[in-house]
Amino acid sequence: MKWLVLLGLVAFSECIVIIPLTKVKTMRKTLSEKSMLKNFLKEHAYRQSQISSRGSNITIHPLRNIMDMVYVGKITIGTPPQEFQVVFDTGSSELWVPSVFCPSSACSTHVRFRHHQSSTFRPTQKTFSITYGSGSMKGFLAYDTVRIGDLLSTDQEFGLSVAEYGFEHVPFDGVLGLNYPDMSFIRTIPIFDNLKNQGAFSEPVFAFYLGKAKGSVVMFGGVDHHYYKGELNWVPLIHTGDWSVHMDRISMKRKVIACSGGCEAIVDTGTSLILGPRRLVNSIQKLIGATPQGSEHYISCFAIYTLPSIIFTINGINYPVPARAYIHKDSRGHCFTTFKENTVRTSTENWILGAVFLRLYFSVYDRGNDRIGLAQAV
Repeated sequence: MKWLVLLGLVAFSECIVIIPLTKVKTMRKTLSEKSMLKNFLKEHAYRQSQISSRGSNITIHPLRNIMDMVYVGKITIGTPPQEFQVVFDTGSSELWVPSVFCPSSACSTHVRFRHHQSSTFRPTQKTFSITYGSGSMKGFLAYDTVRIGDLLSTDQEFGLSVAEYGFEHVPFDGVLGLNYPDMSFIRTIPIFDNLKNQGAFSEPVFAFYLGKAKGSVVMFGGVDHHYYKGELNWVPLIHTGDWSVHMDRISMKRKVIACSGGCEAIVDTGTSLILGPRRLVNSIQKLIGATPQGSEHYISCFAIYTLPSIIFTINGINYPVPARAYIHKDSRGHCFTTFKENTVRTSTENWILGAVFLRLYFSVYDRGNDRIGLAQAV
């Protein structure tokens, strides 16, 4: 889950709200290294301070980089406010956190919303369930006040889990979806739309910087051009209602290796890796010399210095992803690739560009013009 846009140009806004995101490890890796994570969290307590830019209303929170690929930020719910760490996710539309009614082991390790302590809480009789690539949850819907930095969404509908599966030992409490309302499985009004309807910002845009130089952030209502180089390249959405764009091809050393006739690419801040059809992902793994072992494809760590970039061409613009980005090292010092099979079957070729891609490219999500802007992150 930002920008002021006019005729393809981005203007700097004095009303930009910048929210800190914390970089954390993937669920799968966290589960296998939970003792390491517990020690890390003890030794690196999360202490947020605020830095305000002189002459503007921009607020930047320093980030805690826990480990690897998933990015989370702080929100509060209720009156008085209760604090939660959530994934800001352009791939979904729902906001949910654990409830005190959840007996699952996943809930017991996270902050749970204490509804009885909030004077603005309003329950409903509606229930729901959501399945993600790494887990699932079910719960009920309610209304309360939700705050993201200086943005306040009153009477916001959100989910409270009563059961969670697959979220044990992950260092975030819930999910804040930033996709279109049409993508909501439970037909709630997403928080971004609620904020827009309540006049929280003048332009319906938001942006993500997941780079390292400045600390990862999500910004609402405008774009701070200091987070990227050059011009933003605007890409129209394939259809209104989802953050998916047309991708021309995927190539390496001037040879097309996937998406040969054009395909769909979903820009997803809630996904860690680059996902694609099994046959094409396996072809890329063989091409770069990676071999399967368990759920991973491993490769020599020296390949980081010898393999060429893989080029994603979108709307005529090349976006190189170098080997140092698509090869990662695990806790044992072994290297694996960040290409994975997309387990969701589609009738057409479909790729998901997650954090591996978005760490390299600043991304802008323009709800007013139904387009995504991409530029090289600083």
